[in-house]
Amino acid sequence: MTGPASQPQPLLDLSRLLATVRRRRRLWLSFGLAGLVMGALLAVLVPTPPTAVARLLIVHENDQPTDGGSLMRTDIALLETTKIAAATLRSLRLNESPEEFLKTYEGTGVTSNVLELKVEAATDADAIARAQALADTFIADHKSRIQTAAGAQARAFDEQRDRAEQELARIDAAIAGKPADTGGQTAAELETLYGRRAELASQISELARQAEEAAVGAPEVVAGTQIVDAPRIVPNSLLLGAATNSAVGLVLGLAVGLSVAAVSGVVRDRPVLRRDISTAIGAPVIAQLRASGSRLWRRKRAERERDRIAAVLARLVGTERSAVALLELGCAKTAEALARSASAKLAEGGPVLGVGSVSPATEWTDLPRLGERAVLVVRAGHAPAAWLHTVARQLADLGITVLGVVLVDPDPADHTDGTLWDGLHSALRAAGRGPSWPRNGELPTLRLAPVSVNGKGFRRGELPGRPPRESNPDPHETQG
Repeated sequence: MTGPASQPQPLLDLSRLLATVRRRRRLWLSFGLAGLVMGALLAVLVPTPPTAVARLLIVHENDQPTDGGSLMRTDIALLETTKIAAATLRSLRLNESPEEFLKTYEGTGVTSNVLELKVEAATDADAIARAQALADTFIADHKSRIQTAAGAQARAFDEQRDRAEQELARIDAAIAGKPADTGGQTAAELETLYGRRAELASQISELARQAEEAAVGAPEVVAGTQIVDAPRIVPNSLLLGAATNSAVGLVLGLAVGLSVAAVSGVVRDRPVLRRDISTAIGAPVIAQLRASGSRLWRRKRAERERDRIAAVLARLVGTERSAVALLELGCAKTAEALARSASAKLAEGGPVLGVGSVSPATEWTDLPRLGERAVLVVRAGHAPAAWLHTVARQLADLGITVLGVVLVDPDPADHTDGTLWDGLHSALRAAGRGPSWPRNGELPTLRLAPVSVNGKGFRRGELPGRPPRESNPDPHETQG
């Protein structure tokens, strides 16, 4: 059987990334726990200072239903200026700098006309006093700006009226200078002057009225702008603050931890999935062994799985005519335990099972002494893909055939296939019998029987060893 044509590898494999993040759950859970603890400690060690809140009703001359909050944003920007802060500090007779005082209060637009002030201070009384002074200062500044604008407009009307009166005086002088007994031309000029005089008199009267109205200002704006909610202290609960800070710290810690785990997983490129490890080494995954936990039932389950895999290895080694090496990468104790269990199941005087390592700084020239064929015991996520390629290349250069890989501590959610359909067909084959190549040049199909576990089923993701050959019946034996 041959596999499909190789597909181009994606730049970012989502399944590989998720497996890496799941495998490094201790890292991002530690970050989340650290954020949780730091948030709780921050709430205890740095409690929220007393905060006073007040609400103001701000009336604008140009209020429109479709304003969109631009006038309120302007008021908030004016509130957070050093001019307002300095005036408030002067009213409180404090020597604090306006820049520092600006950091202790903020304004929030509740509606287009309601402004909420929040002021922090060392004590409750100080917070209320500062909030009251800030509200009074801002209202006074708002009214002052309205009065200043009204006064400027009134002065502009007065200046226009003065210019009109000066022109009216010149026209009166021109009319007085005309002789009484004149001809038709003089009569036309007088008519024009009298018309201009009447127009100027009406304009002067209108400008005087507008100047008086402008001087009055906008009384509805001045009267409407006021404090609608007196300053009061915001209730502060240490337990609620600790819970809020802890939740925020937990979320931030998990976000940072997940980001670090994802980025480090992509950068380090340490295969976790069966498919990736099988492809990197160039040999199929014949079995997998979960890591033994610290709890008793997990240790017993791991021992049962190790004994079962040791039986598979013993059957595999028993079919080989030469010694077989058990080479570990990142799991020396597990490989040693597997070797002991497999050796105990081998017949005395039978094949030899050598144990070695292919970790960095390995003496490669000593490995052929352990056996011409090898089974690799690899811990998932331990070695980078480059080192797995190096191991496969070095073993191939030494003439050591890799029968298969025993994967230790695999990802529980790994559903990938660890079989190499287009790789070397050497797994679980006898050493003295070469592969038989069909005449059509295609690779032969390897058919394996499942491994029975106490007659109750089969383990998923594990390939068995070749069962021992049955002895041929004696042709001379009589049939009963």
